[in-house]
Amino acid sequence: MIARRAVLKAGALAVLPAVATPVGAANGKYGPGRIDGLPMPAPLAGPSPRLPETDFSRTLIGRGWRFHEGDVAFPEPEDHNATYLSVKAGNATGAAAFDFDDSDWPEVSLPHDWAIAQDVSERANVSEGYRPRGIGWYRRLLRLSPDHQGRRLELHFDGIASHATVWINGSEVAHSFSGYSSVIVDITPFARYGDALNWIAVRVDASVREGWWYEGAGLYRHAWLISRPPVSIATDGVHCDPVEAQDGSWTVPITVTLDNVGAAASNGAITARLFDQQGRQVAQGSASALVPALDHAHVQMTLNPGPVERWSPDEPVLYRLEIDLSDSGQVDRRHVAIAFRTVRFDPARGLILNGEETKLRGVCIHQDHTGVGTAIPDSLVLWRLQRLKAMGCNAIRMTHNAPSQEVLDWCDRLGFLVMTENRIFNPAPDYMAQLEWMVRRDRNHPCVIVWSIFNEEPMQGTYAGVEMLRRMYATVRRLDPQRAVTGAMNGGFYNPDNVSSVLDLVGFNYYQNEYDKFHALHPDKPITSSEDTSAYETRGAFHSDPARHVITSLDKEAASWGASHRESWKMIAERPYVAGGFVWTGFDYHGEPTPYAWPTVSSFFGIMDLCGFPKTAFGIRSAQWRDDAPFVWLAPHWTWPGSEGQTLEVFAITNAEALEVRLNGQVLHRIDKADRNMGHSFDVGYAPGRLEAVAYVGGRVVARAIHETAGLPVALRLTPARTALAGDGEDAQPITVDAVDAQGRHVPIANVPVDFTIAGGTIVGLGNGNPNSHESEKGSRRSLFNGLAQVIVQGDQSGRRLFIRAHAPGLRSTSLSMGRAARTARAQVAVVPSQMVLGQWRRSALMIAKPSVALAPVDGDNNSWDFVQAGALTEPGPAGWRAFHVAFTPWRRVAAQGGTVQFAGIAGRAEVWVDGVIVARKDSAAIAPLSAPIGPGPGGRDLTVVIEADAGEPAGLARQVSVTPLTQ
Repeated sequence: MIARRAVLKAGALAVLPAVATPVGAANGKYGPGRIDGLPMPAPLAGPSPRLPETDFSRTLIGRGWRFHEGDVAFPEPEDHNATYLSVKAGNATGAAAFDFDDSDWPEVSLPHDWAIAQDVSERANVSEGYRPRGIGWYRRLLRLSPDHQGRRLELHFDGIASHATVWINGSEVAHSFSGYSSVIVDITPFARYGDALNWIAVRVDASVREGWWYEGAGLYRHAWLISRPPVSIATDGVHCDPVEAQDGSWTVPITVTLDNVGAAASNGAITARLFDQQGRQVAQGSASALVPALDHAHVQMTLNPGPVERWSPDEPVLYRLEIDLSDSGQVDRRHVAIAFRTVRFDPARGLILNGEETKLRGVCIHQDHTGVGTAIPDSLVLWRLQRLKAMGCNAIRMTHNAPSQEVLDWCDRLGFLVMTENRIFNPAPDYMAQLEWMVRRDRNHPCVIVWSIFNEEPMQGTYAGVEMLRRMYATVRRLDPQRAVTGAMNGGFYNPDNVSSVLDLVGFNYYQNEYDKFHALHPDKPITSSEDTSAYETRGAFHSDPARHVITSLDKEAASWGASHRESWKMIAERPYVAGGFVWTGFDYHGEPTPYAWPTVSSFFGIMDLCGFPKTAFGIRSAQWRDDAPFVWLAPHWTWPGSEGQTLEVFAITNAEALEVRLNGQVLHRIDKADRNMGHSFDVGYAPGRLEAVAYVGGRVVARAIHETAGLPVALRLTPARTALAGDGEDAQPITVDAVDAQGRHVPIANVPVDFTIAGGTIVGLGNGNPNSHESEKGSRRSLFNGLAQVIVQGDQSGRRLFIRAHAPGLRSTSLSMGRAARTARAQVAVVPSQMVLGQWRRSALMIAKPSVALAPVDGDNNSWDFVQAGALTEPGPAGWRAFHVAFTPWRRVAAQGGTVQFAGIAGRAEVWVDGVIVARKDSAAIAPLSAPIGPGPGGRDLTVVIEADAGEPAGLARQVSVTPLTQ
């Protein structure tokens, strides 16, 4: 398990905003200082850490997917027989069929969001960021070794946006009605082994919407192949939430759900071991249960760990619970990160964490990022969370859906308090199943302290809404009796029937002026702000220009239902009974361009922009929330050519006692009692030079923020988030792009186009945080916006250094060479090249005499010819002949140039007929390969193989049959 201190030092508390450098601590406890005025942290050492494995039965299926953008219509059956066959198991048609020609579909890797690669279009939906979505298809071949036979096999899609249908080997096996819950498919009864290939087909319908924000499109989270022993631990089948007794001692009650796909009942023996953060075993237990065939059973035990260290946002101490299931010499293993902490929401004191009043200093976040959309690499997930931690954020509301597993794993380790949220407010079975999945998956996470069942539902103040919530509440409570349940209400608080009567914690979305009234009427009801602020800012802009859809970042404008960052937090901070707040939002996101529409394509709400570059709101929240070090923020920048002599508004905020603002060494303003919630604004006549905010404690300077007037840009600069990339082919990181003047100072007004070239890796995304930009977020070009741009790179598995070069017209080019840290790549399911496989055959009855013509079933005869698959031999019996027949349409390349039917192995002597003509013979009875030519031409083909079996010997198509073009 990754040590918590290493993770924190690697960015969570190692990041100081570039504009705030504690005196004498540029590289102290809180990490590197700023880089020549660049408002981003210096690179952290080494590659991004990787999460430890928790499920040792899973393998990534990230590569080798074929993708088609657009729908593929299912063909209408030509006749009665085709209709009859089309509805049988394994006989899916169209793009779900085994022999469908996907050879010209591009190959993609997961995670994959096809919508982010689209050009924005005014005809597309405004809330989705004007990006067309539509329908897409994915296909992949999968080879399973014979070792997998008899084991429990599952296919996991962590997230598919938005609705999806999944086929395995031509059988329709799953439907998903949410882009935010996993699709878990037991493929055990459908699987094929050895030479017989399996095929996966997924139709994704992203034309439907679950939200009013950018949702992405496609297989945008990880996919996994799960292979477990016949008796195994069920998916999400470990529940182990520690409990504190009244005397302060702790127990760890454990329930493990076991499955059995075997043919007989079996005894599953469970061993549980608990390890502290130093790796010392502190408790152990064992238990067993008889698991019936094709059923499940529960094993329960309780561990007594003795004295423990508690988990908190400042000290996220994790323990590792190892669960081993042993049965007939086979082991199934899980590792679960757990922690010891108490959480209680008090109606008068707010959140009580480990017995101490703790304010939720939180943000709401969506799950997209510039350049990659919703397909965020794991390392970028960590980087985004570290950016939040750097400003003192201790809580996250996952809006408005369950996040990826990786997000919560990092929240456990970084010390975030999480409100995770259900997407659809509906107790009908399909949607209740989504709620149950979320709770089962996430109920062991120490970071998760409250479940949110809904967000801003119009039925919240009705009898029907109460009845709906009662059922969903009961479901959550049945699965997790410890955590509070909330809902994000935006009205109906005082209706005779309203959902607050059911909730453990009442969530207020805005309505901040109603806190006191509700508390007075319901003094026994805990409340929190579940969403607040909704202030607008354009990063790097300090004057609003409505005609150009530009909004000042001096915290002056907010939605009619919201408030400024300063006013909103003040309302929360002054009320002990309000547990805390969740700012809308931590980052800008694609879509929902309120208060504007086209040509604006992303939001203005973020404390940081789409790239994670800080706005003034970042400084405000840092001053309000950080108690770990002195901090000061100063805005705007001080490069205003042509504005000499004009009065500019200057804003400064600090968490220290006193504040000074200086220009060119002269003290202009001094505040002896600084307001850390509201900050201070001043009128300053612009003169080029050095603008400085100085923070004091006890008369001693503790922090400075400095802006110097920059000259014309002369060169580009590339600043990576970290000094190296892992050599595993997955590690990705953002690189900040800016322009500098002749003295190496950041130029905050540069807006030049930049082109990139790369070797040793790929550019996976580009951005600049401009809500009005229509530049592609893919490719190799991006303009600076108010001085900044971001390029996200991902290293390959070659181990060579990654080299990226940036050049812009009229500026000196720059390059960056990044070392590669050795790290073993995570195991991936092997890629099977796309190929036309003839797997479904018809087999005649045994014939004593050899047929003189190619035989085939009579149309509509589904009773005298067997349905067989290549690889299945006939049982030994009398000597004679059988005909094997298949009708197929060659793939496009074969139809154009001709090809070959490749029989990997035929048992018996054989003749191959194509369209009534003998094209190949096999004279040996032993199993051996055979090739048969097939000429070019349009339309379908009839292929018949007549095989002679000797008495007492098996015969037939012993191995795979495929059709290959003449040239690959």
